[in-house]
Amino acid sequence: MRNQWKRNAVVATVLLFVCAAVYLNWRYAGNIAEGEPSAPVSGQEEDGGSTKVLGDATLVGGVPTLADETLASGEGASAPAATYFDTARLSRQQSRDNALSILREAAGQENVEQAVLDEANQAIQTLAGYTMLEGQIENLVVAKGYADCVAFMGENSISVVVSAAEDGLQTEDVAKITDIVLSETSYTADQIKIMEAE
Repeated sequence: MRNQWKRNAVVATVLLFVCAAVYLNWRYAGNIAEGEPSAPVSGQEEDGGSTKVLGDATLVGGVPTLADETLASGEGASAPAATYFDTARLSRQQSRDNALSILREAAGQENVEQAVLDEANQAIQTLAGYTMLEGQIENLVVAKGYADCVAFMGENSISVVVSAAEDGLQTEDVAKITDIVLSETSYTADQIKIMEAE
């Protein structure tokens, strides 16, 4: 009985950490999009006037996006917007990696109950699904002509941050992005939040 209680406590703690990581990632993305200052991200190093993110890699199918090519050529998006998108993707990936590591560790324990194992595996599948759908949405938004995009999926909502043109995010832009999210996910229009990176 005592071992069962310990296992349940471990699983509950893991799920609490996963929820906290998703919430903090969502809040962090919202703060940056609204222009609030953020703490420096580990793994960044200043090089003259630009910022490099160490360990940055293309996460979706190994195919660079239009935004990656634009940034590599030095054209298009401004450095602060590029830094935001790079930092947001890195932060999102680190949060997911930490959550997955904790879930795998909980699922790999000896004598774990089947219900706990099923719950951990379902959470892992959900996070993997979020990662895949976020990548699809980001690539489709970039294909519509936006310089860059980052999406943050949660259980009940999705936030999409885009780099819009000089005249800002217009009603037509919101409609295009909303249509993409609706076609790729099961969210309703009231669960979609679209913001412009400044």
